[in-house]
Amino acid sequence: QVQLVESGGGLVQAGGSLRLSCAASGRTFSDYTMGWFRQGPGKERECVAAISQSGRSTYYADPVKGRFTISRDNAKNTVYLQMNNLKPEDTAVYYCAATRILGLPTNSRRWDYWGQGTQVTVSS
Repeated sequence: QVQLVESGGGLVQAGGSLRLSCAASGRTFSDYTMGWFRQGPGKERECVAAISQSGRSTYYADPVKGRFTISRDNAKNTVYLQMNNLKPEDTAVYYCAATRILGLPTNSRRWDYWGQGTQVTVSS
């Protein structure tokens, strides 16, 4: 089992920044691909970013490219999502996820462990 706990969400004005953190425990963190998903009101859960076990490979969804940065610190068992130039359409609950699958999968069904989510609200 892997336990994931997100933090760092909140209310921010458009153009502002937030950094989400996800602390993992329970298994060897560096064995897992890590990702950030979000689910807005009335929308499906979507992958916004993912990072390989080593951190050398990353994926970003088109709407967040150039604004969001995913990173990980395997010594601290933590993955981060730096979000800059936030827009109202970024408003959602953001979830941290972990999987043993390689190749940065974006389908939520391929991810094994999930955090409880943290709310991000961007006001216009």
